[in-house]
Amino acid sequence: MITIAVPAEGDKSEHRVALSPETAKKFTALGCKVQVQAGAGAGANFSDAEFKQAGASVVKGAPATLKGADIVLTVRRPAAASLKGVTKGAVLACILDPFSDKAGLSALAKAGLTVFSMEFMPRITRAQSMDVLSSQANLAGYKAVIDASAHFGRALPMMMTAAGTVPAAKVFIMGVGVAGLQAIATARRLGGVVTATDVRPSTKEQVESLAAKFVAVEDEEFKKAETSAGYAKEMSAGYKKKQAKLISEHVKSQDIIITTALIPGRPAPELISRAMVESMKPGSVIVDLAAERGGNCAVTKPDAVIEHKGVSVMGNTNLAGELAGNASSLYARNLHAFIDLMIDKEKKCALAIDWEDDVIKGTLVARGGKLVHPMLTAKKGGKK
Repeated sequence: MITIAVPAEGDKSEHRVALSPETAKKFTALGCKVQVQAGAGAGANFSDAEFKQAGASVVKGAPATLKGADIVLTVRRPAAASLKGVTKGAVLACILDPFSDKAGLSALAKAGLTVFSMEFMPRITRAQSMDVLSSQANLAGYKAVIDASAHFGRALPMMMTAAGTVPAAKVFIMGVGVAGLQAIATARRLGGVVTATDVRPSTKEQVESLAAKFVAVEDEEFKKAETSAGYAKEMSAGYKKKQAKLISEHVKSQDIIITTALIPGRPAPELISRAMVESMKPGSVIVDLAAERGGNCAVTKPDAVIEHKGVSVMGNTNLAGELAGNASSLYARNLHAFIDLMIDKEKKCALAIDWEDDVIKGTLVARGGKLVHPMLTAKKGGKK
C-alpha cells in the first residue's frame, strides 16, 4: 500500500494546502493510505473532520505525518531536514521554485528523494489538468482586479445618476497570459473600460473576444513576432522604442494597471518605469503580479503596498494564496491528476512510474541522489 503524506506548510503565511477532502477521497478509493497533518487545511477552511470523512488519517505533528511516506505532497518546497522519516526514494511533488536556493534543492536530492517540480509541467494537451501555473494564475488575475478596485477608492462602472454621471474607470492589463485574460474578464464584468497589451500578435484576438481593446504598434514586424510554438520573438530596437512610446502615452490616462509578465527563473522585465508611474494621476493603482521576481514596475516592493507620487503600487507575491480555499482545491486536483499517472491500478496502489513519459521527464528534478533536470544541470555555454 502506498502512503501519501500531506504535512502542514512550513511557511505560516501560506494558507493553501496540497490536499482537499475531494482528492483525499479519490486517493483512498485507489487503495492509498492518506495521512494529513492536523490543522493542515485550516487556512483553506478544510477541517480535520472533513479529511477523516474522506478516508484520510489526521495525524498530530509533521514527523508522525511523514513517517513511512512514499509520496509527499506540499504547496511550497519543504526543507530537506523537515522530511526525516519518509521512505528512501519517496516522491516529493510541489511548487518547487527550482531556480532559487540551489543548496536547498541539492539537499533534497542528496536526501534520496525523487523530486518533481510542478512548474515544469509540459504545456501539452494531456497535461492541462496538471497545469499548476495556469490554475493558480487564473485566480491571481481575478484577485488582482478585486484588490485594485477595493484600493482605488472610486467606482469601476459608469453610473448615471440624478446628480450627474460617474465615468467608468480605465483598466490596462499588461501581459495576456492566463492571469491577464482573467484580469481582463473580471475588470470587464465590474464595468471598467479595459485595454490590454502583449508582445504576441495572437493575443489580440483573445483580448478582443473579451470586449477589450488591444494596444500595440501593429506593424509588419509585430505581425511576425511569434514563433510557430507560440513564443514571442525578440523585437528590434526600433520596434521596442515605438512600442515604449505608445505604452508610455497610454499609461498616463489609466486608473488601474495590472502587470503579469513573469518568466520562471528570470528577473521580471520592467514594463513600467519610474517616470511612467509619475505620469499617472494621483489615486491610480498598479498591481504587480511579478513582484516575486523583482516586479514589472520600477518602484514595486514585494509584499508591500507603497505610494509613489500619489500612485499606489501593490506587490503581493501570493495573490492566489489569498483565495486559499479555491486555490487549494484546484492545486489538489492538479496534484491528483499528476500522481494518478504513477499508480498501478491493477496492483491496487503500487507505484509504477514510467520514466519515459513526457510528463514525468518534464517535471523530474531529482532522482537517485542527484539533480537531473537539464534546466538545472546545464552549465554556461549549454554544456553539461
